[in-house]
Amino acid sequence: MPREELEQHDFNGLGITPGLLKRLQALKFEHPTPIQYKAIPVATAGEDVVGIAQTGSGKTLAFSIPVLQHVAASKTMGLILLPTRELAIQVEETIRKLAGASGLRTAIVIGGANPRPQIRQLRAKPHVIVATPGRLIDHIEQGNINLHNIGILVLDEADRMMDMGFAPQLELILQGVPDQRQTMLFSATMPKAIADMAQKYMKSPLRIEVTRPGTTAENIDQEVFIVHKDDKMALMERLLKEYKGTVLIFSRTKHGAKKIARAIRLLGHTADEIHSNRTQSQRQSALRGFTNGKYRILVATDIASRGIDVKDIELVLNFDLPDQLEDYVHRIGRTGRAGKSGKAITFACPDQKREIYQIQQLIDVTLPIKSPSGEAMDPIKPLASGQRSSSGGSYRRGPQGRGGSRPSQGRSGGYTGNYPKRSQSGSQGGRSQERSGGSGSYGASRPQGRSGGSGSGSYGASRSQGRPAPRSADRRPKQRP
Repeated sequence: MPREELEQHDFNGLGITPGLLKRLQALKFEHPTPIQYKAIPVATAGEDVVGIAQTGSGKTLAFSIPVLQHVAASKTMGLILLPTRELAIQVEETIRKLAGASGLRTAIVIGGANPRPQIRQLRAKPHVIVATPGRLIDHIEQGNINLHNIGILVLDEADRMMDMGFAPQLELILQGVPDQRQTMLFSATMPKAIADMAQKYMKSPLRIEVTRPGTTAENIDQEVFIVHKDDKMALMERLLKEYKGTVLIFSRTKHGAKKIARAIRLLGHTADEIHSNRTQSQRQSALRGFTNGKYRILVATDIASRGIDVKDIELVLNFDLPDQLEDYVHRIGRTGRAGKSGKAITFACPDQKREIYQIQQLIDVTLPIKSPSGEAMDPIKPLASGQRSSSGGSYRRGPQGRGGSRPSQGRSGGYTGNYPKRSQSGSQGGRSQERSGGSGSYGASRPQGRSGGSGSGSYGASRSQGRPAPRSADRRPKQRP
């Protein structure tokens, strides 16, 4: 769903203190989004929350307000964990703006940055710590901070943290915070690992779902070009002439991102890149330049995809398919924000139709398929019943969005559709992916669901049992954000 606001409602009556209401007015926040309208009253009442909402739906404000109220009313600290540096920086900025002149202090603890300023901030006894898991573990091991006084914990973009391999670090952190705390978990998708974490470490969390997992914004026009690897650059060049506004391009690898950005600059466009080989200052400079119009085009890898919150992106171009198919939702969620229309174009090699079908199953949309020349091609669909396929697989379904009709169902993993003829020879480097998982259960359900508000989407509520004793953590991932 787009980042719509519930214009028939304001922030009054959501359990927000008068001081924070004044700050919201001063910052021009007039109407809550659906996730804010549903989550804030529950969280400000002190309950654990699992919030399911797509990127760009206003989740940051939905947890920032309860965090600030909690630490202001108690002698405990707040801890907010995020997967990437860029996202952590943006969340910390939001917290500081909301706090205003209240005297509440923040500390930002992220990798790729000088740790000395972070140590000074931690020694100043901050009220709220915004951190990425790896660097927070470093500071804990060095004795710069302990988690014994954490009263409210937020895990934002929890699915992305799991995808990046931070489950062992999250286990360590969750074991270090007090049992008597409030926990909020926000995620755009709900794989089983997230459901298990909620059941294990949260106290009867209330699940608030404003968009079902895998939902894409209805105002994003999506299409797929079936194009050979060697022809991608030429097609990208043509599209960059067609679309005159800001463009965000996703590459699967950091080396690919560098190569694409260099090629774009040689074409005469202004462009920069964001990936893990760049320093934090370089990444921030690239993002700033993209935001203020210095660069029309930004090339990024998935590690930075959820840290990019830039208004009025005209086109998201998936130069490569993502490694994690769920990241397709987060990539294209960078356009079509704040209720505006957007465009998402994806390049897929002829041997990657399987991945496209899996994406269709995830978002419950049959995507328009085109040849490199722009001619419409047959939709990607399962083989007829009884036909053998070279590749099997299970697919997850999500709700319907814009951009096509609902895909037909089938138990086969094969696909039909016409392939474009090669214009030149060359080898292809396609990949096959198989994704599994799905929504988890939170234990005993309430007899009635939560209702209220007029925002679109499905609002459900379920309760889990109390969390059991935590188990020890695994090895830590090698890379840290």
